[in-house]
This record gives sequence, structure tokens and C-alpha cells, in this order.
Amino acid sequence: QVEVVESGGGKVQAGGSLRLSCTASGPTIGSYAMAWFRQAPGKDREFVGAINWAGGSTLYGDSVKGRFTISREHASNTMGLQMNILKPEDTAVYYCAAEIGTQAYKNDYDYGFWGQGTQVTVSS
Repeated sequence: QVEVVESGGGKVQAGGSLRLSCTASGPTIGSYAMAWFRQAPGKDREFVGAINWAGGSTLYGDSVKGRFTISREHASNTMGLQMNILKPEDTAVYYCAAEIGTQAYKNDYDYGFWGQGTQVTVSS
């Protein structure tokens, strides 16, 4: 079992920045990929970005490319999401996900472990 916990959400004005963090832990945790998804009210869950186990390969959703950056630190089992040039349409609950394995994926059904989510609100 892998426990996933997000932190760092909050409120910011358009054009501002926020950084989210996600920590994965568990007694049997080994190699795992991590990802961020988000869901706005009344909308489907949307892929934000993902990073493979080694940290050398990242994937991004089209709506955040060039503005968001994913990174990870193995020493602390932590993944970060640096969000810059935020827009009101970035407002959503952001979820961290993890899955055992080395490769990152864009589909939510590829991830078996999920955090509770953290709210990000961007005002215009």
C-alpha cells in the first residue's frame, strides 16, 4: 500500500505562482511513477503532468505546457509541481497519484494510489 499526501494549495491572483508538493510513502514502496491531475467543478478530471521513477522523463497536459514544471526528489519521496503564470481556468482540486513501476502515464486509470486533493483557486 502507498500513501499519497498533497500540500501547498491556496489562493493566488492571475499571473501569480504556487508550488504543490506530494509525498508518497509505504512499507513496500519501491520504484513508482507519480502524476498530477486536477478537477474543476462540473468538469472531468484532467491530466496535468507526470514524471517517471528516474525523474528524467516528464509529460504535461496541453493546457499547462510551458507554465507548469514537475520535479521529484528521491531522498524525500517527494514530487513538486511549480505552477507559474496561473490563470483563473487553473482553478481546481489538484490530485497527486502514484503507481508502482518506472514509466509515467497520462491516463488516470494507470494510477492506483491517490491523495485527497488540494484546492487551488486563481482569481482574475
